[in-house]
Amino acid sequence: MLKCLSVKVKGGGFTLLEMMFAVFVVAVGLTGVISLIHRASFGAQIAASRLTAAYLAQEGVEIVRNIRDSNWLAQRDDPAIAWNQNLGNGDWEADYDDFTLTPFQNRNLKINGGFYNYAFGTDTKFKRKITITQTSAGTLAVAVDVAWQEGGRSWSVFVHENLYNWR
Repeated sequence: MLKCLSVKVKGGGFTLLEMMFAVFVVAVGLTGVISLIHRASFGAQIAASRLTAAYLAQEGVEIVRNIRDSNWLAQRDDPAIAWNQNLGNGDWEADYDDFTLTPFQNRNLKINGGFYNYAFGTDTKFKRKITITQTSAGTLAVAVDVAWQEGGRSWSVFVHENLYNWR
């Protein structure tokens, strides 16, 4: 006496189509999240690079200002020294610890111990060009352009300031 037991299951489980749709929805959601994280990370990198470039550009102006101020101090001992000595028209490079400008050679700045220079250290992505133009007898226009490549694009920060012989 064999009896066959049959059980009818109603609504049992997912169909293959439902499962594929669920996997698709999860994959699209994860792709969006990963893309958002990638964009945020890249945005943070660019922001950090722009901040560094802004500091390097302002440092370029301060280097020129320091040379002008040093000329003023030197005039006490030698009145023949001009306020704009060693600040001729043209494109220049300069280190933070040097009182001389060198002709622009489109070199990458190096970093050594947290300080940027052209002589020692590890190459960075930044290039700094200091452009000086004497606009009148007592005015120098100083423009500093810091440029770099990142993420397949060219970036730059530009600072302009007029320095005067107000003494």
